[in-house]
Formats: sequence, structure tokens, C-alpha cells
Amino acid sequence: MRSLLLVSLLALSFGLTAVSLVAVRFTLHRQIQRDLSSDLQHSVDTFLNLENQRREMLARETALLADLPSLKALMTTQDARTIQDGGKDFWEISGSDLFQLYDRSGHLVASYRRGLTDTGKPGSGETDAALHEAIELPDQPGTLPIGGKLYEVVAQPLSFGSRVDGTFLGYVVLGSAIDQRVAQEVSQAAAAEVAFTIGAKVAVTTLKAPLAKDFDGNLTLRGLQPGQMANVTLGNERYLAKAMTLCANGCTMPNKVHLVVLRSYESERRLGLVINRWLVGLGMLALVLGTLIADSISRRVTRPLEALVDGARALGRGDFTYKLPGGGTAEIRELTRAFDHMRGGLETSQRALVDSERLATIGRMASSISHDLRHYISAIYANAEFLSLEATPQVEREELIFEVQTAVHGMTDLLDSLLGFSKTGRSLLPSYESIPYLVERAAGLLRAHPEARAIELRLDELPSVEAWVDATKFVRAVFNLLLNACQAARRGGLVPAVTVELSEDEKRIVLKIIDNGLGVPASFATTIFEPFVSTGRENGTGLGLTLAQHIAQEHGGMVRLEESAPGRTVFTLSLYKEALNRLRETPVAVALKAGSQETAWRDQ
Repeated sequence: MRSLLLVSLLALSFGLTAVSLVAVRFTLHRQIQRDLSSDLQHSVDTFLNLENQRREMLARETALLADLPSLKALMTTQDARTIQDGGKDFWEISGSDLFQLYDRSGHLVASYRRGLTDTGKPGSGETDAALHEAIELPDQPGTLPIGGKLYEVVAQPLSFGSRVDGTFLGYVVLGSAIDQRVAQEVSQAAAAEVAFTIGAKVAVTTLKAPLAKDFDGNLTLRGLQPGQMANVTLGNERYLAKAMTLCANGCTMPNKVHLVVLRSYESERRLGLVINRWLVGLGMLALVLGTLIADSISRRVTRPLEALVDGARALGRGDFTYKLPGGGTAEIRELTRAFDHMRGGLETSQRALVDSERLATIGRMASSISHDLRHYISAIYANAEFLSLEATPQVEREELIFEVQTAVHGMTDLLDSLLGFSKTGRSLLPSYESIPYLVERAAGLLRAHPEARAIELRLDELPSVEAWVDATKFVRAVFNLLLNACQAARRGGLVPAVTVELSEDEKRIVLKIIDNGLGVPASFATTIFEPFVSTGRENGTGLGLTLAQHIAQEHGGMVRLEESAPGRTVFTLSLYKEALNRLRETPVAVALKAGSQETAWRDQ
């Protein structure tokens, strides 16, 4: 039970720990996803705020330039070379990365960009097409690709007088380059990696060179849709990315500009590893604590129950003195008190039953003994009277003396049987003996008994068998079996004979007593080994077979009626070698061995 409780609690602790780890990991992953999404959206909002500020400043600068009378005067010439030469001064005054002037027809007449040596001349057709996006939507800043680079541009119309009623002169366009510096500023403000793409090409990015090479601007291949978030893997690192289109309203450029903001999972992954380590450590601690708690519970619950089980087993063996524990929970203590109360009641009942059985046994024994003793005493008394008569012939005197001797032998057997029965259960005095020798001793005692007269006792060549036995008790058991066989053989119709056979195998020693009497009646077959049970003999106490059975049981063996039929009845005395070998370890046997060794040493 303790093992089952320990295993159950450990399994429960392990299961709860595993479920907690899975739940925490799932919750942590979802929380990290939400946090990254929130941070990414915040990063995009931060960029938009920065861009709005940049565009507002650019729009104000463009508006100031558009209001300059000198710039308006320059544009009235409508001469390209004059405008290209004079426009450089206004570009330097503006301090912008891009400065362009368009005539009233919308044609680019002057263009200035930082980083280029050939300034003032119009750019390529691609540049014209990109800038047309700006002049067609004046006052609305936008991000446009120009010459492979990105610019935030603002266009303002030039006119004398108001825009409605004045003379239209053309457009002035200012642009701020989106370069590596701008990308770094946006990355720091957004706390994320950024990439500006033109179509399927990366224009500017803060990603490291290997990752930037792995990343391309084809958002469809990456599973990115403008305005949505998706997981992107670059190299061996995972990112949560969001893309947005950077284009003025109504932008029709084929290669649109996108901003991609990427937030790495690496820091969250490291945080997850740290949390997992803590959770595993806490799980192991929980298992250890669960084991200690389970052991404590087992000490308070299962061990007292095991002690109660041991008490119940002791009670089954008849031990009423087994000490019961007093610890455990309140329920266990209550159960212990109830069991102790029940045990006391059983002990009282058993004592009363034993007393009653003892009285009944004494009654049966007194009845049997009184009958037998009265028979023997009457015979002795009557024969003694006849012997006292002087007229009694010598031949009759010899017969009377023989009858007196027979009565005395009967009384002696009766007293010996009672004495042996009273000593059953006492400690054995084992010694290493020859079994055939002890059988011969029992046969010698039998030959002097009146019941053995005219009985043919056959002792075949008995094999040499040695074992640890109590010699006195063993001889008594064999004598009782032989005497019982002689009494049975005398009542048969054949020449009475008793045969003794001895054999052994790896496990036991078997002694068979065979007689040719009438056999044991079926009515006595189950009760023949009970005390004071007789099969109709004229004398005897009915203790012979009972005593033999008790002696065999004390040696770890048994006596049983193996076969019963007219002309052949077999009683078997079986002794098991394993039980006999244990007798040599008893204190008496050890003392006897030590004494024999000391005697041998002294003799030497």
C-alpha cells in the first residue's frame, strides 16, 4: 500500500509539473506573440510619427521656397539653362537632399541631388515618372524611388499672386533622402530591424549583411501582405514582420515602396529558455517535496496499517500479546483501539473455549482412563485373591501371575501414553541419529510387549538414513505405530504380521508400517488421529496415533493413513529434510554439537 501511495503521489506530482510546464510554455508563447505584435505595431506607429514630423518640416521648407520672389522671378524666364544655373543657389539655401524645378507644362527643367557631380540637368525617364507622382499630388508628401534611392518628396506650385487667380509658373520639389542614417534612426526609435524595399529590391536595411542578403523584397514569397503581420525566418533566426506601403494616396508606380519592420524572437527565446530552466528546477523541487510528503504520509498512514496487518496475522497465529502501534492519524488510532478491544474479546472467548474444551477432554480422558484402570485393577485384584489361596495349583499360579503382569503392562502403557501426550508441544532435543537404528530400538521395545506376542515383525534391510531428530520422541512415535499395527493384525483372520519399510528421496524420509489386519473402518478414517478415539479395541486410551501425529508434526512432518483394506493397511510417517535440517540450528542442537566437539578435543 505504501508503494502504491508513493507511486500515485509521484505520478501526480510529475503529471502536474508536466502540465504546468506545457501550460506555462503555451501561455508564454502566446504572451510573447502578443507582446511582439504590440511592440511591432508600436514600432510602425513610431516610424509614422517620425515620418510625419519629417514631412511636415519638408512641407514647410517647400512652402517657404515657393513664396520666394527671387525663385518666382527665375521661373518667369522659362529658359532651361538660366533656370539650371540659378536654381543651384536655391538648392544650397534649402539644404535638402533633392531639389527640382518644373515648368508650367510639368516638364523637369532642373534637378539637384546630393552625392552627384552632374547636377542641374534633368534625370532619366524613370526619375521623371517618379516625380510626376509628386507634382500631380501637390502638398501631399510621399516616398518615391529616384535613381535607385528613396526620397521623401513634397511638391509646391509656383505662381505670381494667389494660386487661384495668379499666374502659374511651375513646380518646386524638395526631397529628403531615406538612407542608412535614417534607417538607423527609425530602427532605434522602433527598437526593431527595418528594411525599405523598392519593388522586389532592398534599398536600405539595418539587417546584418548575411541576413540582408538572405532577405529580398519579394513580400509575396515571404508571406507578407501590406498591413499584416507574419513570421519570417532569416538564416537561423525567426522574426515577426509587418510590411506597409510608403506611397502617396493614389500612387500608381509599378515598383512600389514598402517599409518592413522585423522584430526578432531571439530575446524572447532566451527568456523562454531561462523560464523553462526555472520551471524544470521548480518541477524537480516539486517532485522531491512530493516524495518527502508521500513518505511522511506513508509513515503516518500506511505504516500503522501495516502494523495492524501484522497484528492481525499474529492474532491468526494465536499471539494475543503482539504490541500494536499507537501513532498515525485519528482514524488509524481509533481503528487500533477497536482492534485491540476485539482482540481482548477474542482472547477472553478463546480462554473460555479452551477451558471448556479442557474440561470436555478431561471428561473423555477420565471416562476412558477410569474404565481401563478399573479393568486392569480388577484383574490384578481378582488374580491376587486366587494367588493367595494355598489350594491353587502351580500351573494356575503361573497363569495368574502372567495375567497380573499383562495388567501391569497395560497400566504402564496407559500412563506412558498420558505422559507423552502431556509433553507434546515442548521443545525438541535434536541430535544427528541413524533412522534404522531408532526403528530397531522401537522394534525391541515392541517385542517385550504382550500385544506383540505371536506377531511376525518383518524389518527388511533398512537403508542407511541419517537425520536430525529428537531420538526419544521419534522412537516413541514409531513404537506407537508398530503397536497400533500389532493390535490391528491380531484381529485379522490371517497369521498376524507387521512389515516396516524405509526409503528416502531428495526432499523427504518415508517410514511405512504395514499390517495384514481388517483395516480401518470408514467411519473412523477421518477421526483416527484425534485423542481418545478407539476403533473398538478392548484396551488402550486412543492416544497412540494422536501422539505419533504430534511428534511427526513437531519434526515438520506428518503421519497419514495411506491405504486401508482387509489384509493390507499402510500408515506412513513422512519427515521433510528441509524442516529436519533447520533443527540443527536450534539452541539445543548447537549446544550439543559444541559439547561433542569439546569432548572429542579432550579425548585427543
